[in-house]
Amino acid sequence: MDLDRIEAVIEAVLFTMGDSVEVEKLAAAIEHDVDTTRKIVHNMMDRYEAANRGIRIIELENAFQLCTKTEYYDELIKVASQPRKYVLTDVLLETLSIIAYKQPVTKLEIEKIRGVSCDHAVNKLVEYGLAKELGRLDAPGRPMLFGTTEDFLRSFGVQSIDELPVISEDLVEKFKDEAQMELEAQQRDLESGNSDDDNQLTLDI
Repeated sequence: MDLDRIEAVIEAVLFTMGDSVEVEKLAAAIEHDVDTTRKIVHNMMDRYEAANRGIRIIELENAFQLCTKTEYYDELIKVASQPRKYVLTDVLLETLSIIAYKQPVTKLEIEKIRGVSCDHAVNKLVEYGLAKELGRLDAPGRPMLFGTTEDFLRSFGVQSIDELPVISEDLVEKFKDEAQMELEAQQRDLESGNSDDDNQLTLDI
C-alpha cells in the first residue's frame, strides 16, 4: 500500500471504532511493524493539528483515538447530546491522585495515606469511569487493586500516567492534613446539622 492509502486505512479504522485502538491492531491493519505505524500516526496527528480541521488524533498509552477538537464543543452540543457533568470534590480529587500515582493500589493503602475511609470516594471514581478494578492482590484477603482508566487520561489531557507531574512527600502530608480537617469538619457538621459542599471540579465525561 502507498502512504496515502495507509493513512486512509488508519483514519477509517479510528473513525469506525470510535474508541481508542491499540497500535498493534493498527499495525496489523496496514501490514507494517509497530514502530513504523506509530510514526505514520504521529505524522497524521501533526497535520491534523496544523490544519483548520474539527478533528484530531490523540494518543492514550499504547493506543490512538480519533476525536473532535475541544474548541468546537459549544457547536457540537447544539446537535449532539451534551455529555454528563461529574463533580469532583477535594476528597475525590485527592483519592484519584493517590490512585494515579500509586497504582495498582488497594483501598487500605489509600486509607493509610489519607487517614480516612475511602470506600465512597473509590466507588464514585469507578462510577465516573476515572478508576477501575485491576484484579486482586496476592495477599491475605485478596484485596482489590485499583488504577486509572483511559477516561482519566482523556479528562486530564495526558497521554499516559508517565506525564503526570512528580508528586512530593509534602503533598502526601498535605493530603493527610486535609483528611484530618475533613474528619473534624464532618464532626462539626454532625453536631450543628449543617453540611457545606467541598471545593469542586466539574468534568465533562
